[in-house]
Amino acid sequence: MKITSLADNLSAYSTIEFEHGLSLYIEAADHKLLFDMGQSDLFLRNAAKLRVDLSQVDLAILSHGHYDHGGGIPAFRSVNPHAPLYASCHAFGSFYSTKYIGLAGSIRQDPRLILTEGVLTLAKGITLYAFPALPDRSHIDATLTQKHDGIRIPDDFRHEQYLLIEENGKRVLFGGCSHRGVEAIVQHFAPDVLVGGFHFKNLDPARDADRLRRAAEALMRQSTLYYTCHCTGKAPFDFLKGYMGDKLHYLPAGESVTL
Repeated sequence: MKITSLADNLSAYSTIEFEHGLSLYIEAADHKLLFDMGQSDLFLRNAAKLRVDLSQVDLAILSHGHYDHGGGIPAFRSVNPHAPLYASCHAFGSFYSTKYIGLAGSIRQDPRLILTEGVLTLAKGITLYAFPALPDRSHIDATLTQKHDGIRIPDDFRHEQYLLIEENGKRVLFGGCSHRGVEAIVQHFAPDVLVGGFHFKNLDPARDADRLRRAAEALMRQSTLYYTCHCTGKAPFDFLKGYMGDKLHYLPAGESVTL
């Protein structure tokens, strides 16, 4: 399995662009997958520089309904006329932070859009899990909201889904932002490898050292190897790295990893 980061908050090389967003190109289980499409067409430009042919993608997955993961969907549609796009049936809600952070309504009209719920097998060894029952809800970020009947309420992140690829005896889990708590997600799925953001970007190691330390200890209790990115944040990553060592790596735009 080979994973290439096409969009991230950080870049591995001066020639590769970066933005607040995520897009991963995955070659696994005899398929070419695109997991998220960033907030713009930046991932297309980086793909061209990395000689990744996105017209050959046969499965596209949206991790959740935020613009920094699905804003590039129209750009992807312009270069790939055939791949189905799997998104949660809850992905088109009205989501807010300090501003609207949801998806463009036009995306919902895509005839290749497949709305998901529960567990869905996409192909042999490739399974999509929408809104699993996670025991720990204490991590939910109340600064992220959704509008329901005209009222802003905390986002319950039921629009977040997780991609599990099983190949060569390894279980590799992909998540976009782990809004529902990376510790709970890892405990629930127990993957060999987790690839995705931890959503710690708003944590300050000087102020939130105890919170980050508890997270590191919880993640270290699992046998999982971690490749994080995007919303983890550089300072929180550096703090976690000090505790987790070779169990934690960062996957910036332009970098690839083979598992």
